[in-house]
Amino acid sequence: MVPPRMNKRRVLIVAALFIIGIVLAGWYFTRQNGDTDTLVLFGNVDIRQVSLAFNGSERVVEMRVQEGDRVEAGQVLAILDTRTLLLQIAQAEAQIDVQKQVLLRLKNGTRPEEIAQARAEVAAARADSDLAAQQLKRLKDIEEDSGAAISKQDMDNARSREKVALAQLTNRRKARQLAIIGPRKEDIAQAEAQLNVSKADLGVLRHQLSLAELKAPVNAVVRSRLLEPGDMASPLRPVYALAITDPKWVRAFVSEVDLGRIKPGMSARVTTDSHPDEPIRGRVGYISSVAEFTPKIVQTEELRTSLVYEVRIFVDDASDRLRLGMPATVHISLKGENGTAGAMY
Repeated sequence: MVPPRMNKRRVLIVAALFIIGIVLAGWYFTRQNGDTDTLVLFGNVDIRQVSLAFNGSERVVEMRVQEGDRVEAGQVLAILDTRTLLLQIAQAEAQIDVQKQVLLRLKNGTRPEEIAQARAEVAAARADSDLAAQQLKRLKDIEEDSGAAISKQDMDNARSREKVALAQLTNRRKARQLAIIGPRKEDIAQAEAQLNVSKADLGVLRHQLSLAELKAPVNAVVRSRLLEPGDMASPLRPVYALAITDPKWVRAFVSEVDLGRIKPGMSARVTTDSHPDEPIRGRVGYISSVAEFTPKIVQTEELRTSLVYEVRIFVDDASDRLRLGMPATVHISLKGENGTAGAMY
């Protein structure tokens, strides 16, 4: 017969084992439910980058920022030598002034003094023509009245002088008519077109002058400073490399099994090894439609040889804790997978 004390001990042991089983079962189901509600992915932080270079080839005279500096859109980062451009601009401005005066002269037409000069030249030509005609008539009269012989050469010279005088008179009359009419409309249009060409050339030079200042296209952080004052810049030589901090995302990969459990807009939490207890808010923004082999950066051994799909989780990194290439863990809330996507944290 078993002593009562022994029976009591067995009952206590059985009760303790029962309680432990309940606790373990609860923990297991709790963990399973947690895994069902959250999908954990591993990836790396990614951002966009831009390389800045000058459009022209000239000597760099000033570099204004260093690696790590934050720059704003429109901020001047570097400057080229502009002495040659300034001289070309001055030359173009002088050429425009010349073209303006030419156009003004054509629009104002012929001056009264020029018309008076043309009339005087016509009068002089008429006098020469009359004189030549009189000399020819005198020679003819002498030959007819006195019967004296006039040499053929003298008669030919008189006739030639009369013809030349008449031609000069006609020419002077045409010149007077043109002076009265004034410049042609075509000449005025040509002068205006030439003035516009000169202004366009000046605009190109001023645009090149503005490009001598290298400006930041967006808010960013300077990653690399690649030239120094005195270096020769060109469109093929980057001056700065900038990291665009917005947008910023984590590039992760999801297996085909879990692909149907996520969709764009789902909320997510991103943690890093340096701040494991300070998650950063995020959302699923892009899911690749093409499968690929698991890249080496994926940190789960069971997925090394599997086909996966790229997923981008865009983050709201207001404190700028995430750096390019930093490993990160993504927790995607799946609570809204059967309805709408989970709300942002």
